[in-house]
Amino acid sequence: MQENLNEELKQAETETMEAEAVENTENCEETVCEAESCETDTEAENEEASETDGTEEASEKEKESKGFFGKKKDKKVAALEEKVAELEDRTKRQMAEFENFRKRTEKEKSQMFETGAKSVVEKILPVIDNFERGLAAIEPDNKDSFYDGMCMIHKQMLSELEKIGVTPIEAVGKEFDPNFHNAVMQVESEEFESGIVAQELQKGYMYRDTVVRYSMVGVVS
Repeated sequence: MQENLNEELKQAETETMEAEAVENTENCEETVCEAESCETDTEAENEEASETDGTEEASEKEKESKGFFGKKKDKKVAALEEKVAELEDRTKRQMAEFENFRKRTEKEKSQMFETGAKSVVEKILPVIDNFERGLAAIEPDNKDSFYDGMCMIHKQMLSELEKIGVTPIEAVGKEFDPNFHNAVMQVESEEFESGIVAQELQKGYMYRDTVVRYSMVGVVS
């Protein structure tokens, strides 16, 4: 009887110890789980913080990069605009120089033409003079059809000269003008007043606005 009682007590103690061991094991497992959970949460928080920091750093770097390339782009655009302005200015200058050259060339060509034409007219005028002297030397009784033909040729020559701008200078009856007349003698005249051209010794001519040959005249004293 006593032995049975002792065995039951031992069995009860054993069961109590096993129950306490199981309970301690469960508590340990819960503690481990809580610790692991805390570690997991801490790691997650650290990862989130790292990701946030990384995002902020990336954003700052991107802003810095954009700012750098933006400044670089602005400098490049400014340089291109300056180059375009320089080329436009150079083009305008070249166009102005070419326009001046064109006008100068046209003026020189015109002057060369005027000089050449004036030279030809100067060589033709003595022929006209001789033609007129020949016609004037013919006696009135000898004026026939040949004379009339020569007069027509003379008139045609003067007409063609007039078409290119050659005109005779009016002299007799006009006031003496040194710009058109060359006085070689003074004469007495009852018809004209003093300073008036009374006699024309050689006819003068103008080519457009230029005197080709001055009229050789006698002026009333």
